[in-house]
Amino acid sequence: MTTSEKVAYLKGLAEGYGIDAATKEGKLLAAILDVLEDLALDQEDLAGDVAELADGLDAVSDDLSDVEDILFGQPDDEDNEDLEIEDWDGKTVYYDVKCPACGETVTFSESDLAQGSIDCPACGETLEFELTGEDGKTE
Repeated sequence: MTTSEKVAYLKGLAEGYGIDAATKEGKLLAAILDVLEDLALDQEDLAGDVAELADGLDAVSDDLSDVEDILFGQPDDEDNEDLEIEDWDGKTVYYDVKCPACGETVTFSESDLAQGSIDCPACGETLEFELTGEDGKTE
């Protein structure tokens, strides 16, 4: 039973007992029941607002988690395949590549990739790379 339902029950009891609102005690009880009803409605509004805030906080937390993954080199394989990440100094560029043999995501620097091939540190499979420039031509 919600708080509003409990207050409605109390109001019904007051009516059922025939409490006279013209007496001092009746006026006091009616005023108390009105305040309780207002408090119950305010509580319901606050509960709705808290639920909305919790949903918003969850969304922000998820977004922050994605940013942390990108910044700290732990990208989510589904969302960030072949992700290019600039290092904090803005100069060194790293690439995340999924090894076709073992499926592990391996991070290589641009200079590692320029060698043309490198062994996967997870399984030892030789990964070959062909760097192309912005014009699409092989460098």
